[in-house]
Amino acid sequence: MSELLSVEDLHVEFKTPEGLVRAVDGISYSVSPGEVVAVVGESGSGKSVSARAVLGLVPRPPGNIPKGRILFDGQDLLTLDDDSLRKVRGRRIAMIFQEPMTSLNPVITIGRQMTEAMVANLGYGKRQAREKAIELLRMVGISEPARRMKQYPHLLSGGMRQRVMIAMALSCEPELIIADEPTTALDVTIQAQILTLMEDLCQRLGVALVIITHNLGVVARYAHRVNVMYAGRIVEKGEAGDIYQQPRHPYTAGLLESVPRMDRSREDPILPIPGNPPDLIQMPEGCAFRPRCKYATDQCAIAAPEMQVLHRGHESACWNTDALSRGVAA
Repeated sequence: MSELLSVEDLHVEFKTPEGLVRAVDGISYSVSPGEVVAVVGESGSGKSVSARAVLGLVPRPPGNIPKGRILFDGQDLLTLDDDSLRKVRGRRIAMIFQEPMTSLNPVITIGRQMTEAMVANLGYGKRQAREKAIELLRMVGISEPARRMKQYPHLLSGGMRQRVMIAMALSCEPELIIADEPTTALDVTIQAQILTLMEDLCQRLGVALVIITHNLGVVARYAHRVNVMYAGRIVEKGEAGDIYQQPRHPYTAGLLESVPRMDRSREDPILPIPGNPPDLIQMPEGCAFRPRCKYATDQCAIAAPEMQVLHRGHESACWNTDALSRGVAA
């Protein structure tokens, strides 16, 4: 299947008074039409920054993209001027932001926020845009959509606001949707409903979806492929089934161990990953995960491992993948 989005050796950095922050340090991944791809990692791993880079939303300054390519349908988005990028953003690539209460304008009605993008990008008249907005709100499961169009965001629940954000993302019929922590502010039941809704819409409409999250458990049943990020780099990638059944990087294994599971007994402890993520201004020598890794060896302190293909597209950046598969700590 041809690739709709291909991120190649992307670097994003920020100049700060304390020093240069390499928020994204050479990541590569791809998304095919109709595919659901997850980008997973702790807060500060570079997930959201990499997504904003795709849409040209990295502020410059202090941000800078010194290296890499972002190919969307064969066109490098990093070479486009602002006007050309605006024709892609929203129209062909849409984004669902992390917190709908701060993403929706509190002083503008839902209806106006729903219709303005369609008027601007699709050339719809106000009546046509309103009819489609009502249809989209109904499609994402909002009751009495015509009445909701007249309401303001604060009158809706968190789950309903997120559904509005999904409807807005779909309004211009994009080919790709990037969902940045779409369920963070929602309770567990609503999280499942929102993710199921997004999966169903992608299957029905053929839209590709990139889900950005810190929780491997959230995307276990929804993603086709998973990219695990740590300290600005992708440390493991592969089919979702391979990642969950046999993780080949200690960080991925740690994330899985820290998620409650129904197939475990009550006596089995939930094991958090010890320590904290590294300071991106003063990165440790060698592997960035080494200070927190029970499998670390002397080699890990010398050089950072490169991604290596293990099997069937399953890749890992670890010197000791064999030890990990045997469960033998150094």
